[in-house]
Amino acid sequence: MTLRYDAGELITAMVTPMDKDRAVDYESVEKVTRHLIEQKTDAIVVAGTTGESPTLTHEEEYEVLHCVKATVSGECKVIMGAGSNCTETAIRSSKKAQELGADAVLSVVPYYNKPSQQGLIEHFGSIAKSIDIPIILYNIPGRTGIDMAPATIAFLAKEYSNIVAVKQSNGNLDLISEIKMLCPDDFAIYSGDDSLTLPMLSIGAHGVVSVASHVAGVEIKSMIRNFKTGDILAASNMHKCLYPLFKKIFMAPNPTPIKALLSKLNIIQNFVRRPLMELDEVERLELLECLCKVKEQINE
Repeated sequence: MTLRYDAGELITAMVTPMDKDRAVDYESVEKVTRHLIEQKTDAIVVAGTTGESPTLTHEEEYEVLHCVKATVSGECKVIMGAGSNCTETAIRSSKKAQELGADAVLSVVPYYNKPSQQGLIEHFGSIAKSIDIPIILYNIPGRTGIDMAPATIAFLAKEYSNIVAVKQSNGNLDLISEIKMLCPDDFAIYSGDDSLTLPMLSIGAHGVVSVASHVAGVEIKSMIRNFKTGDILAASNMHKCLYPLFKKIFMAPNPTPIKALLSKLNIIQNFVRRPLMELDEVERLELLECLCKVKEQINE
């Protein structure tokens, strides 16, 4: 069945480059965007967790969106991280994303205030009624403090046609099966964890919202394509090759490691906003060594 909205199989949650003063480096935003297109990403998420949204101003988020949209020039979709733990703020951000030309929004489960499941229905329903562009729900209980239940996701998917997908980042594969069983067939499920992409594909996920695709997008895309075209062995072998990298880029809070690795590849500078801390040179070299070993193994 055709999906109600297809953002692609490989979505990259893009970093927000910073300069030494930790201001947004918009020249490097363009550079990273072009790099991700070369990595074969189907869509880019701006101002998500990997984009350090907790420490970006709304004005910075909108400017990054504008910059990425102008750079991709239609070569891939652009999705705006427009969630908030305040429903009215999420509505305003989602409306602004639509106004600025975002192809879709990624809307995270409200964090810190820990609403009930009915509160989540009210929250996301209000957003859905306020905009026309597609909405991808984002369930990440490790950061928000609550888990959106499969029944809640299914209710929203059935009630609102522009709620089109969920990014699931809770590591529980049984819940993926429940979501798949309860939701309409045209509703997409995305892995929110690189290391779980292949297992989730096997029980019905459509793709991944990836961090590792900053440096291994071509390989991840190959793994997904091989799985979906029936070459399970090739997909499994690629997963095994990539697995050390998937784990290594979360050796510290995201996006600190992937930014450190991108800096070693001379794509961005190695700066994150406080309270995050940069990795040191030894850790950066350790990451680069891991990437090189993974690439060598793939090319053998």
